[in-house]
Amino acid sequence: MSISQVNIDIFRSINDLGKEYNFLNPIAIFMADYMLYVLALGMLVYWFTRTNKNRMMVLQGGFAFILAEVLGKIAGTLYSHHQPFAELPNVNKLIEHSIDNAFPSDHSILFFSICFSFWLVRRKEGWLWLIFACLVGISRIWVGVHYPGDVLAGALIGMGSALFTYWLVPKLSFIKTALVKYEKVEQSLLPIREKTENKSF
Repeated sequence: MSISQVNIDIFRSINDLGKEYNFLNPIAIFMADYMLYVLALGMLVYWFTRTNKNRMMVLQGGFAFILAEVLGKIAGTLYSHHQPFAELPNVNKLIEHSIDNAFPSDHSILFFSICFSFWLVRRKEGWLWLIFACLVGISRIWVGVHYPGDVLAGALIGMGSALFTYWLVPKLSFIKTALVKYEKVEQSLLPIREKTENKSF
C-alpha cells in the first residue's frame, strides 16, 4: 500500500465520520473555520496581562508563525496537490474553500506554531492549547479540505519553528529593548497601580 493510499484511507476514515455522526458537524465547522478567533483572543489576553513572561511568549509565537509560514511556502513549492474535495469523489465537504495547493495545511501551521509556543512556556494550560491545535487539524480533515499528510506536515513545521524561536527570540536584545519601550508607552496610556512584571501563574 503506497503512502498516498494510506493518506487517502485515513482521510476517508475521518471525513466519513461526518456522514455517520452529522450532529458533530457544527462543532467540526466551528473548529475548522472559527477557532482562530479564540486563538487570537487568547493571545490578546496573554499580552494584556502585562507580564514579561507572557509577552515574550506571544512574541515567540508570532515569530514562530512567520517562520513556519515561510517554510510552509517553500515546502509547497517542492510538493503540491489540491484539496481532497477537488481530487476525490463523494467527499463530505462542509465548508467553502477555494481550490489551490493544500500542502501543507496553513491552519495547522498557525495553530501548532503558536500553541506549541504556549506549551513551551506555560506547560499547565499549554496542554489545552495543544489539544485545540490537534482538534483544529482533525477538523480540517473532517470538513474535507485537507489530507492527514497536510495537517501532519503543517504541525511539524509549526512545532519546529516554535522550538527555534523559543531558543532564539529571548536572546535578541532588540526585542527586549522594543518591549521595554512599548511597555513605557502603554503604561503612560493605560496606567495601573501595580505592575506585575514577575508574576507567574
